Amino acid sequence: MYKWAGAMHGRLRWVLWDVKDTLLRVRKSVGEQYCEEARRAGLTLPAAEVEVAFGRAYRQHSRLYPNYGIAQGLGGQAWWAGVVQDTFSQCGVKDQRLLDKLADNLYHGFSGPENWEVFPDSVQTLQGCVSLGLQLGVVSNFDNRLEGILRGCGLLSYFHFLLTSEMAGVAKPDPAIFQKALQMCGVTASSVAHVGDDYTKDYLTAQSLGIHGYLIDRRGGPGRQEVPPQHHLHSLDELLRQLKQGAN
Repeated sequence: MYKWAGAMHGRLRWVLWDVKDTLLRVRKSVGEQYCEEARRAGLTLPAAEVEVAFGRAYRQHSRLYPNYGIAQGLGGQAWWAGVVQDTFSQCGVKDQRLLDKLADNLYHGFSGPENWEVFPDSVQTLQGCVSLGLQLGVVSNFDNRLEGILRGCGLLSYFHFLLTSEMAGVAKPDPAIFQKALQMCGVTASSVAHVGDDYTKDYLTAQSLGIHGYLIDRRGGPGRQEVPPQHHLHSLDELLRQLKQGAN
């Protein structure tokens, strides 16, 4: 049976994963992708302006309607429609029918693999985890499109379960979403690791529950002083090397 080396004691049974900016990312900037959709509708807008407008719209909707506005009766599609329409409204688009069309097209455009790019080290790492006998799950602040995106990107089959914040009704960094994931794993926190790119939402929250946290920073920076070097990853290859060492 696999046993963890070093600071971990006992058997590691599960690895939980964040998705966006951990396993995959958007292919182009939001500004570029939104502008491409606008061009198909006959509009020419500067990508930099759209990018800034999107940032404002996203922050405002996240503040007013957290976790896709589930508590206010919205849900992922309606929430994203609000963000998209607000973004283009800031850029001077006032035709409501056009705003509705842009929102609908972009929501469905991001539902499949076309606008997503899997990191080169993701598949090899997931395969390596499976070969070590580990079970894998997802804990992500994503909406309910995630299953289709992972299927289209060829990643879905690696996971025993997906737990999105829209599905769970609670979002990271609330520990309740990790507690739900632990129930789905059916093991104690000490038998679980979690990999993500956000210090607070992923690493700190997982650690606070006794889950073994890993923070991935693909930018190659020096890392946060609060994160032990062995928990700070610049690529998923580093995680796989640690797992393989622990299996020996």
